[in-house]
Amino acid sequence: MASNTFDADFVCSVLRENDLLGQEQEQEILIQKDKHQKLLQSRLLKESHNNSRVKSSKNWLVEEVTVVDVISSMHLRLPRSKEDILTEELIMKTLATHWGLPFTRLDPLKLDMETVTSKLSEPFAVKHLIVPIHSDEEHELLTVAVMNPWDIEALETVRRVSGMKVKPVISTKTDILKIVKEFHGFRTSVKAAEEDLGGRIDFGNLEQYTDVNIRYTDKHIVNAVNLLFNYAFEQRASDIHIEPKREYSQIRLRIDGLLHNIHRMPKSVNAAIISRIKMLSRMDIAEKRRPQDGRIKTRFHGRDIELRVSTMPVAYDEKVVIRVLDRGTLVQNIEELGFSEAEAEQYMSFIAKSNGIILITGPTGSGKTTTLYSTLEKLSTEQINVMTIEDPIEMLNEHLNQIAVRANVGLTFGTALRNIVRQDPDVIMVGEIRDTETVDNAIHAALTGHLVLSTLHTNDAPSAIARLVDMGAEPFLVESTLIAVLAQRLVRKVCDNCGAACKPSSTELAALKLAADPSMRGVLLQKGEGCGKCRGTGYYGRSAIFEVMPVSPKIRALIHNNAGAHDIKEEALKEGMQTLRESAIRKMKEGITTVEEVIRVTGTIV
Repeated sequence: MASNTFDADFVCSVLRENDLLGQEQEQEILIQKDKHQKLLQSRLLKESHNNSRVKSSKNWLVEEVTVVDVISSMHLRLPRSKEDILTEELIMKTLATHWGLPFTRLDPLKLDMETVTSKLSEPFAVKHLIVPIHSDEEHELLTVAVMNPWDIEALETVRRVSGMKVKPVISTKTDILKIVKEFHGFRTSVKAAEEDLGGRIDFGNLEQYTDVNIRYTDKHIVNAVNLLFNYAFEQRASDIHIEPKREYSQIRLRIDGLLHNIHRMPKSVNAAIISRIKMLSRMDIAEKRRPQDGRIKTRFHGRDIELRVSTMPVAYDEKVVIRVLDRGTLVQNIEELGFSEAEAEQYMSFIAKSNGIILITGPTGSGKTTTLYSTLEKLSTEQINVMTIEDPIEMLNEHLNQIAVRANVGLTFGTALRNIVRQDPDVIMVGEIRDTETVDNAIHAALTGHLVLSTLHTNDAPSAIARLVDMGAEPFLVESTLIAVLAQRLVRKVCDNCGAACKPSSTELAALKLAADPSMRGVLLQKGEGCGKCRGTGYYGRSAIFEVMPVSPKIRALIHNNAGAHDIKEEALKEGMQTLRESAIRKMKEGITTVEEVIRVTGTIV
C-alpha cells in the first residue's frame, strides 16, 4: 500500500493519472475547494439543527466535510465523456486501486448489527469515518470499511479496543455514515427501551401471561419502529416479518420475493414494539389471543405508502407481518407491467369491452393485485364508476369506490356482489372468486352489462375455466360471459448495474428443453455478477410473465361442451397462446431475467 497523505493535491493527482480529471478542472478544484467546503459544512450544520436526534445529542454527530465531498459536489464531467460525471464512488474506487486496497459497497442486509455496533462507539465511527463490517473470531481479524486508510491513529484505536488485527477496505463516506447512523440508531433505541422495561423476558401466551401495561409510547420504542419502517422502505421490502423466538425476536424483510434476516431484537422489547405497531394500525393492544388486521398510512420521500398489518398468536408471543404497499409500485402503466407488445394490445382490447368477465390467476405473491390496480387506474375516469370488493382493501384509492368484506356482519364477496349492481357500476373488481355464490353473482353482473375483473388461484390460464365449473358455474354461462384469462408470475430482473453477457451451458438449455432450438445457437444471455446495488444477488426488481388466453369462438364451444383444461389448453396453443414458460424464456432472451429464474419460477409449469 503506497504511502500518501489524503488531501486535495494528492486526490487530484491520482484522478489526473487515471484520466478522470482535466488540468483546468484540477485548478478549479484547488481554487474553489475552500469556498465549497464552507458551503457544504454550513449545509450540514443546518441539517443537523433540523434533525431532532442529532440536535438532542452532541456536535460530534455532525461529520466533517472531506476533499472527496468537495470534488463530487462540483459535478465535474469526465474528460472523455459528455454525460458521465465524477462521483464519490468513482473517486473512492480509483483511490482504492491506487492504494492497493479492495473497494466495497456496503450492503446493510449483509452486515451483522452486533459487529457494526458493539466494536466501536457511534461518535468515534462518525468522526473517523470507520465501520466494522466483518469479525473473524477464529483468526482474530476485524474487517473495517474506511474512507481514509491513513488515519493510523484511528486504526490503532480499533485494534486496541477490539483486541483483534484490523484489515481495512475502502468505501464511500455516504455508505459508511448511512450504516453507522441507521444501525446505531436502531440499536440505541432498542437498548434504551430494554433498559426502561427492566430487561423483563416475556415468553408469550403459551408459557406465561403477558404484561399488557408496557409503555409502547416510550420515545425509544417510537424511534425503533420508525427506524425499522424507514429501513424497510429504503430496501424496497414488500413485507416486514417480526417473529418471536424463545430468547429473541427475529426481524426479516422480503425483497424481490425472498426473505432476508435483518436483526435479532432482545425478547424483552418485543411486546412493546408490537404494541406500538398495533396502536398505529388501530388494533386492540390488549388482545393477544386472536389474529387481528389493521393498516397504517404514511409517507416516505414524498411517496404515499400504506402498511397492511397482520398479527397472529404463535408459541412465543405474537408474530407480526406488515405488507408494504407503495403506490408507485402497486399502480403502474399497463405497458410497464411486463406484457409483450402483442400481449399489451390484446389486454387493452379486453378491458375496453363494456361487459364480461376477465380473470387473473396465479398464486399469492404473483403480482395479481398490481395488474388489477393498474387496470382499474386505467379504467377509472370521470365517465366510469369503478367499484371494488376486497378482503382486505389493499390500497385506498380515492378514484375507486372500495368495499371491504366483513364476514362478521354478513358482508361477504357474494352478498356485496349481489347488491353492488344497484350502485350503477360500470366496472366491478372482485378481490377473489372463492365460492359458488360469488361465481353466480359475478356471472349475473356480467350478463347485466358490467365489466367484472377478479382473481383465481390456478397454475395456468386454461385451468381457471375448470375451476369455475367445479365451483358450480354452468358451462353455458361461463362461455357466454368470460372474455379472457391471464395467468401470471413474477421473475427477478437482472441488475442493470452489474449485468454482463454470458453463454448458457448445455445443461441449462437441456433443463429448458432448448438444446435443439436453433434460435439459441450462439445466443448471449445476461447474468448479474453481483454489486452493491443488488446486494450481491445479481438481481434488482421484478417483472411479470404472462399467459394470455382470449376466449375465442372455438374455446367457447369447448367450454359449452364441458371440455377439460387439457383440451382447452391445446386449442389455445393452436391459436397462438404463449405459455408462462415461453413468456419467461422470451424475457430471458431479451436479457431481462436469467436461466435460473426461468427454472425457479416455471419449473413445475410446462
